[in-house]
Amino acid sequence: MSLKKTTKRGHGTMTELNITPLLDLVFVLLVIFIITTPQMMNNLEINLPSGKAPKDKPKTDPTRIEVNGLGQITLDHQPVTAPELKEKLAALKAADSEMGVVVKGADDTDYQVMVGVLDTLRQLEITKMGMATE
Repeated sequence: MSLKKTTKRGHGTMTELNITPLLDLVFVLLVIFIITTPQMMNNLEINLPSGKAPKDKPKTDPTRIEVNGLGQITLDHQPVTAPELKEKLAALKAADSEMGVVVKGADDTDYQVMVGVLDTLRQLEITKMGMATE
């Protein structure tokens, strides 16, 4: 009995692993996740207000304060002075705590008069206030 020596030259084992196809697969999956993730994140839940006004209170027009170019103040088209404005607004606020005010100033109005009107609103804690523009 003689033992035959076999060589493994023809049947050599693979010592290196080819990872190129694996990297291609990883990059394709990465691109797919990059593209689809922003679309999944854009679903914000928003509670939009309805177009119907609440029925518990009748809607009242806001009080209009206008300051002309000469610095004269009118409250609902009635001329008033700064102290009278504060008194009348305090009386209106006592009657309706949720009252709204719209302030309109002419282009050539003295800035200090407008600041005085806005300061009066702040002192009376009237928070529903809008500025009218043309």
